[in-house]
Amino acid sequence: MADYLVDAVVEKSSIYQEFLAEREEILKHKWLQSEAVGHDVGFDAALVDWALNHRSKWKQKRSSKEESH
Repeated sequence: MADYLVDAVVEKSSIYQEFLAEREEILKHKWLQSEAVGHDVGFDAALVDWALNHRSKWKQKRSSKEESH
């Protein structure tokens, strides 16, 4: 299968869309944390903090939105 077809299938997959949504939330969290402390906290630190402190609530909220559609 041509690479462009594989790319198109991957981009439409629900798993990939979920990954992109989580990544966007982590980047927002990184920005907020960095603003709060006055310097870049880095992606890894933001990822760990978000995963430990916010991911489960975010996933619950996201799944309840999907169920209502």
